[in-house]
Amino acid sequence: MLARHSSVFLLTVGLIVVTSGLFFAFDCPFLAHNLTMAIPIIAGILFFFVISCLLQTSFRDPGILPRATPSEAADLEKWIDNLGTSTYRPPARTMEVVINKYMVKLKYCYTCKMFRPPRTSHCSVCDNCVERFDHHCPWVGNCVGKRNYRFFYAFILSLSFLTAFIFACVITHLALRSQGNDFLTVLKTTPASLLELVICFFSVWSIFGLSGFHTYLIASNLTTNEDLKGAWSNKRGSEFANPYSYKSVLTNCCAVLCGPFYPSLIDRRGFIQADAGTPSTPKSEIPSFGTKSDASMEDACQDFAISCTA
Repeated sequence: MLARHSSVFLLTVGLIVVTSGLFFAFDCPFLAHNLTMAIPIIAGILFFFVISCLLQTSFRDPGILPRATPSEAADLEKWIDNLGTSTYRPPARTMEVVINKYMVKLKYCYTCKMFRPPRTSHCSVCDNCVERFDHHCPWVGNCVGKRNYRFFYAFILSLSFLTAFIFACVITHLALRSQGNDFLTVLKTTPASLLELVICFFSVWSIFGLSGFHTYLIASNLTTNEDLKGAWSNKRGSEFANPYSYKSVLTNCCAVLCGPFYPSLIDRRGFIQADAGTPSTPKSEIPSFGTKSDASMEDACQDFAISCTA
């Protein structure tokens, strides 16, 4: 799942582990002895929660859609060619479906050889179509999509609390040690605390900002991809209003964070089966256009459009 950014993912893990390790080794003993044992306990809970959410985000399938098999792609190409009205103008590679009374245009993916379902986009880094594509995050080394977005949000939110907690505890540690002593002398005797302070100071602002931005997206039921492209208007009754919003902040949050866990459509343990001398991927569970032998391509597309309105 780590695509091409495994080194950046290792950097993320290293920063978290090193900073937290220095805090547990050099600050926690002093704070636990002079203040309370609750400080290392809270820091430990936050640390394990952050690492757990990071690993879930990085190694979970974000919602990759399997590519069409050669036979499915050929049938779909034939159906698209039949839509052409002339010999010199190629037919449009788009489909229109109605979702909550709003018209949504589905684009054709030339790499995966299929029409992308709503909110699906092709990641240029992973080279896959991902359902409810939010963005590709190099810090976690994976796409953020339909199946791992809640873990990504939990990761950045818990990391914000952990960074702020370590930052506050380190300042408290240095303040207690500097009572009756020169502050510069204290810094020289605790260089690890100074390193933690610098890392937390420069990271806490970006992490808190990212957490706030994604809180806004969840409350609006938007993705980063849709927000940056300005796909939907915030005006009520607008022709381009967000068709996926429930017009309620609480309902949007519940839909994004508390919705069902969707099964993965890829088989990472399977083998590619040869089909008439041409390697092909296992058939996906998503609506495809080449698997209905008793129906025309037009009926298959209509069925797919109806399923998108659900």
